[in-house]
Amino acid sequence: MMKKMSRRKLLKNAAGVAAVAGAVLPRLGAAAAGEAIYNVKNNRINQSVVHWCFNPMTVEALAVESARMGIKSVELVGTEHWATLKKHGLICAISGSHGFAKGFAHTEEHEQCIAALRKSIDATAAEGWPSVITFSGFRRGISDDQGTKNMVEGLKKIVGYAEQKKVTVCLEMLNSRVDVQMKGHPDYFCDDIDKSVEICRQIGSERMKVLFDIYHVQIMHGDVITRIKKHAPYIGHIHTAGVPGRNEIDDTQEINYPPIMKTIVEVGYKGYVGQEFIPVRDKVASLAQSVQICDV
Repeated sequence: MMKKMSRRKLLKNAAGVAAVAGAVLPRLGAAAAGEAIYNVKNNRINQSVVHWCFNPMTVEALAVESARMGIKSVELVGTEHWATLKKHGLICAISGSHGFAKGFAHTEEHEQCIAALRKSIDATAAEGWPSVITFSGFRRGISDDQGTKNMVEGLKKIVGYAEQKKVTVCLEMLNSRVDVQMKGHPDYFCDDIDKSVEICRQIGSERMKVLFDIYHVQIMHGDVITRIKKHAPYIGHIHTAGVPGRNEIDDTQEINYPPIMKTIVEVGYKGYVGQEFIPVRDKVASLAQSVQICDV
């Protein structure tokens, strides 16, 4: 009888170990390959990571890995995931709102975008978190002057509310040159970082800034360090990715990230830098490598 019970218990325990191993081993691909998982040491850059480009990893799986690397945020995830982030000591450094297909370049889209922003600002403020994202939407034949006028008028309708709630609205510039899904956005209105900053300047609020996406700026302009220095007072959030391809930020691509990160520190930027590259290798190993590259 005791032998049978012991055997049953042994089989049960073995099944449990196998289940845990099955859950853990995929995420430890880097460790299994003999690579140590990097942990932030310098903390001069507040690092974050964007969830969508790490699919099919769950938010929780990404949160676990982020926490053990010293990343402080998993961003652009819905409010239904925020309790998970907090459980692992993380925040959502920039919240979503309306999508990039609609925005403030066209007056007929203002009402819908403002409603989405107001809801996101409320949720973000309730957590004491810093920022929400917004977009221009597509040009669709509108001139620069008219689109800029519409952008300023529309965003002025919501920025006062953001000021009251102490949340920063960040306008993302996207590249319009690459015609590959989620790597470029042909016909996007705010495809110029200087124009995007000028819109923020005309609005004239400390709660209206740009999301400076290094990947998109490199594709449209280059001179990333020069533009960071020039536009530093208007930068509310930063994203990374490798050019070309929007993949890892290592030596397989053209951007030299450590000097860029050093410039970000030098200009006094205190916001978050979100890793938004699409991994082509082991996701955890690639994220750890990128965290190390940016930990200047």
